[in-house]
Amino acid sequence: MRANNLTLLTDLYELTMMQGYFKNPTDQTVVFDMFYRDNPCGGGFAICAGLEQVIEYIENLRFTDADIEYLRSLSIFEEDFLEYLSSFHFTGDIYAIPEGTVIFPREPMVKVVAPIMEAQLVETAILNIMNHQSLIATKAARVCYAAKGDGIMEFGLRRAQGPDAGIFGARAAVIGGCVGTSCVLTGQMFDVPVLGTHAHSWIMSFPDEYTAFKTYARMYPEACILLVDTYDVLKSGVPNAIRVFEEMREEGIQLKKYGIRIDSGDLAYLSKEAYKMLAAAGFDDATISASSDLDEYLIESLKAQDAKINSWGVGTRLITSNDNPAFGGVYKLAAVKNPETGEFVPKIKLSENTAKVTNPGNKTVYRIYSKSTGKIKADLICLADEKLNPDETMVVFDPVDTWKKTKILGGTYEVRELLVPVIKEGKRVYTSPSVMELRAICQKEQSTLWDESRRFSNPQKVYVDLSPKLFEVKRELIEEMSRKDLEFEEE
Repeated sequence: MRANNLTLLTDLYELTMMQGYFKNPTDQTVVFDMFYRDNPCGGGFAICAGLEQVIEYIENLRFTDADIEYLRSLSIFEEDFLEYLSSFHFTGDIYAIPEGTVIFPREPMVKVVAPIMEAQLVETAILNIMNHQSLIATKAARVCYAAKGDGIMEFGLRRAQGPDAGIFGARAAVIGGCVGTSCVLTGQMFDVPVLGTHAHSWIMSFPDEYTAFKTYARMYPEACILLVDTYDVLKSGVPNAIRVFEEMREEGIQLKKYGIRIDSGDLAYLSKEAYKMLAAAGFDDATISASSDLDEYLIESLKAQDAKINSWGVGTRLITSNDNPAFGGVYKLAAVKNPETGEFVPKIKLSENTAKVTNPGNKTVYRIYSKSTGKIKADLICLADEKLNPDETMVVFDPVDTWKKTKILGGTYEVRELLVPVIKEGKRVYTSPSVMELRAICQKEQSTLWDESRRFSNPQKVYVDLSPKLFEVKRELIEEMSRKDLEFEEE
C-alpha cells in the first residue's frame, strides 16, 4: 500500500498543460514553491508532515500501460505525447522542510526544481499529501498541548474521510504528539503503538456489567481499561470496576496499565467523583481515560475544571480537524532558469489581495534562534545563494508592514537552514526518520516556540521576514509589472 502507483493522482489540467508544453517545447527548468498562507485553527504555527509519502510518490512516478490506455480513451491527448508519457520519469530536484518541523505561513515547505512538464505534473499529489498530513499533525499538536503531558490516543479511523485519511491521518497524528493510534494498519505500516479498550457492545453482550468486566480483566490483566458508562458511571460502572480490581489484587495480579474510560456525560464531574471512589478503594493510581467528541478546546476546559482525567481518546475532531478541515497549501511558480546564463529569473504572481502576492525567485529559508533561550526569533526567506553570518548584526522587517523592524545583534543568535535536499536528479537522497523518531523531533521543535505562540486564543505571531535582497527583488518586480500595466492602459 505504501508503494501505490499514484501517477494519475493529478488534476486533468496538469496533463493538458504538459501536452501544451510538449507541443510547444521550451526546455524550461523552473522553480515551484509549496507554501500555505494562514495557520490552521487560528493558531500560531503548523507542523510539516507527509514528506515521506511525497518521496515515495516521486520514486514510483511511472505511467503504466493501463494509465496510457485510459488517457488515450479520453480522446484529448495525441499519440506522440502519450508515447513520451510511456517512458516518463522525474529527473528534477526537490528540497523540503523535514517532517515534524514547526512551520509558518508563506515560507516554502517544498521546493521543486525541474523541467516545467515534470514540475507541473507533481503539483496536485504534493499538495494532496502535504496538505492533509500537515493539517492533522498540527491539530494533534494542539490537542496534545491542551492535555499538558497526558497521553493522547488517536481514535478517529471510523470517522475519517476514507481509508487513506484514516491511515495517513493517524500517522500524522502520532508525529504531532499522539502516543498511539487505534488504527492497526497504521501500526503495522509505520511501527507505531496501537491502543484501544473495548466497546459498549462487549458489556451489553454479557448478562451483567460485572461479568463483562471480569472476563475482560482475565483476558487482558496488563491492559485492563474498563468502559464504565454503558449503564450508569457512578452507580454501576465504577463500583463494578473497583470490584474487579479488588479481586485482581487479592489474587496477586499486579495492576499495571489499568483503570476506567468514560465516554459520555459530564466528564469533569464524573471523573472527579470516580477518582474519589477509586482512591478510597486504594486505586488512586488508576488511569481515568475520557473520550466523547474531544478536541483541544474541550480538553483545555476540562483541565481548567480540574477534571481527574489523565488519558484522552480523541477521534472525530482530530482525524477530520473538524473546525478547520483544509490546510490551504498552494503551489506557485517562482522562477524560470535562463538557459544561456543558468541563472534563475524571478517570477511573481500579483493580486489585489496582498496576501496572495507571491515571493519570487529561487529561495531558501533560515530559522533564527536566540542563543540564550533557544527560542525562535524569526524565520527569514532568502534567495538560495544567500548565506547568513550569525556574527553579524542584522535587521529583519515585516515584508508587508515594513516599518516593523527588529535588530538582531551579532553573536546573540544561531541560524539553521530549513530546506534540505530530498530528491536529486530524480533519485532519493534523504532518509526519513521513523514515525516515533519524528514524534520526538516534533516535541523538540515545539519547545522552541514561546508559550505565547502556542496559546489557542490570539496567539503571538512568529514573523516570517524577507531578506533585504529578496525584498528588493520583489519590489522591483512589482514596480515593473505596474509599469507594464500603465503602458497597456495608455495603448
